[in-house]
Amino acid sequence: MPKRKLSLRSRIFIYMVMLVVLASILIAAVTIVQYREQSQDYHRMRLERKEAQLISSINYVLKETTWEVKSENLYLIFKDKIYEIANVHNVSFNLYDLEGNLIKMSKPSLENTLIDSYLSADILSQLNQSASKRYVEKNTSFGEDYRSSYLTLTDDKAKPLGILNVPYFDDDSLNSSELNEFLIRLSYAYLVMILVAIAFAYFVSKYITKSLQTIRDKMKGTRLEKSNQKIELVGASLEVSALVESYNSMIDDLEESAKKLATSERKQAWREMAKQVAHEIKNPLTPMRLSVQSFQRKFDPQDPGILKKVDEYSKTLIQQIDTMSSIASAFSNFAKMPVQKLEILNIVEVVELTLDIFPDSDIEFLPKEPQINVTFDRSQLIRVITNLVKNAIQSIPEERPPQVSILIFSDDLDVVIKVKDNGSGITESIENKIFEPKFTTKTSGMGLGLPMIKNIIETYNGTISFSTIIGKGSEFIIRFPKHSQNEL
Repeated sequence: MPKRKLSLRSRIFIYMVMLVVLASILIAAVTIVQYREQSQDYHRMRLERKEAQLISSINYVLKETTWEVKSENLYLIFKDKIYEIANVHNVSFNLYDLEGNLIKMSKPSLENTLIDSYLSADILSQLNQSASKRYVEKNTSFGEDYRSSYLTLTDDKAKPLGILNVPYFDDDSLNSSELNEFLIRLSYAYLVMILVAIAFAYFVSKYITKSLQTIRDKMKGTRLEKSNQKIELVGASLEVSALVESYNSMIDDLEESAKKLATSERKQAWREMAKQVAHEIKNPLTPMRLSVQSFQRKFDPQDPGILKKVDEYSKTLIQQIDTMSSIASAFSNFAKMPVQKLEILNIVEVVELTLDIFPDSDIEFLPKEPQINVTFDRSQLIRVITNLVKNAIQSIPEERPPQVSILIFSDDLDVVIKVKDNGSGITESIENKIFEPKFTTKTSGMGLGLPMIKNIIETYNGTISFSTIIGKGSEFIIRFPKHSQNEL
């Protein structure tokens, strides 16, 4: 089953809503990214400010100390001062010598947690290679992120004395709370915006497609055989107006074509009627000619049953002549086919007499009952049997011995006639075409025989079907009620 496509209105509606949703998601993503960048900048600048304050205080202590300012005396210089500096600036820090060994901590409680007794070789290497003599390392402890800043301390002559370590925790709890609150408010705003967008998209899509819907309805109801109204739209867009003008122009052309087609169809109908009548008149002539020739060859004046045979041949020829006469008379009367003359017939007898005009002894007649009464038009019944038998014979290749059988039987309501041959069969490519007027596989003929049979059978509320095997033959099956609905 082919996949159903969405209408233009639905696609416009969906695309507009998706646009708003994607815009909302994009804005939210940009907001979160911007917050994280600002948070990183805030913590970086805050750490730099704390470092600057500590350096300022440390330099002041180094300036005022009575101890000689050198690396070996850092412990003595900051033995007590380190706690004062930490309390003043509300920040913890540590001092290391130039080899990376821990000298002093501002908070002994940090021991064995975040503070190492000595610095790693990687930290010392990064610090020495830095032009600013500063290195910041990011770490995680107990699920919390923190930074460790390392700076080289120098004396007033820029001689290295030691290493300052400042641990700094990135506390984003307050900012995260504010961000969550902001995102919640933003979500409410987005929800309202999406609802407004849905309503807006609905009305916009409806407005855009309203004109197209009108055009579609008009085009859907456009018929060649009837008068079609033009479209009149007020306030339509340039594109829709151009489409309307094209449709109205098509309506004008369609009306002109309809007039020409009507004239052409009338002429074609007369031609087809003439072809059909010629076919129907010509159809019995060949078997009649063969029957006369056969009778001429077999005629024996001394045969005691010659009078009976003459009578049978005469009846057969008269039936065919009557059929042709009725067709010719009907055509002269506005080219109408003969009207039904319903009568109760013994179909077995009628078919048997019809087959007598075919001299071929390979035609096998197989009635399952000696008498089957039906309500039918005699001439039309003869026409049906004649056409089917003739088609069966013509379908058999010349090099193949012909075998044609006609089977007749009945049930409580219907009569069934089967005409079977051993011909070439019907290919799959033409199975759907054999009942179409003018279709034929013969080099001569109009292709009206089977369509005429189908029309006659359907007039009696019957059906005609077939089965075929390529290279082995075909079988046509006719089924119709014993009694016509038109029977009084």
